[in-house]
Amino acid sequence: MPRESETEAGRGTVAAGVRRVAATPGFAAIGAIVVVIVVWELATRLFAIPSYLVPAPSAILRSFGAIDAGHWMVHVWATLRVALMGFALSILIAIPLAIVLVRSPFLSKTIYPLLVVVQSTPVVAIAPIIIVVLGAGDAPRVVITCLITFFPLVVSTATGLAATPPELIELSRSLRAPAFREITQIRLPFAVPYIFSALKISVTLSVIGAVVAEFCASEAGIGYFIQFSTSMFKLPQAWAGLFVLAAMSLILFQFVVILQKVLFPWSLPKKT
Repeated sequence: MPRESETEAGRGTVAAGVRRVAATPGFAAIGAIVVVIVVWELATRLFAIPSYLVPAPSAILRSFGAIDAGHWMVHVWATLRVALMGFALSILIAIPLAIVLVRSPFLSKTIYPLLVVVQSTPVVAIAPIIIVVLGAGDAPRVVITCLITFFPLVVSTATGLAATPPELIELSRSLRAPAFREITQIRLPFAVPYIFSALKISVTLSVIGAVVAEFCASEAGIGYFIQFSTSMFKLPQAWAGLFVLAAMSLILFQFVVILQKVLFPWSLPKKT
């Protein structure tokens, strides 16, 4: 009997340890990625899928080593620089514009439909026009990135500003608080969760915008690298660039998450 109880206690300890590991943040996501990679590798080997159609993860990994780190850094920096500049420009435009839309119903009815039209227009279609107008360099790529990223910021920020409790607005106006203080001390704090939700979306869209711009006109960047690799039928190399883009988007997303936790922890949802 003591041995059986010791065995059951040991099993319970192991089960509790497994549950603790499974509850570790990110464990499920990492586990799912590992399973997908293993299944992918096995499928390409079992069904003998040609590498020019779908390369195996091992072939993609080898393509990383075939290119020196300096070459990778040139392309990563070119894409990251444009993505961050376009993202910053969209913030500088979107937040003041959202404040204007909330403060003026007339401008909201006038400008908002125009924003919807701009957002509905495929950026890929107007990208060549932007490049012709603005010429070579970073300027057209930054504008293209901004066009892709600013709309979620405008809509979400305006929604957050408008969601401020009306009694607080009435109280501030009864105390004759200036409009500037109403925006900065009442409306914007209530809009912070909305703004960061949009920032998380827009920062990943900024990478997409930079790549779209590189497809149209660029001599460096991960988008250019992928386009060049596919034109030379180097599919493992192109997939390697795709994974670099995914990693870049995840890192930027996590940076925004950490920024919210550090600067505005009160804006995070309460854990139950």
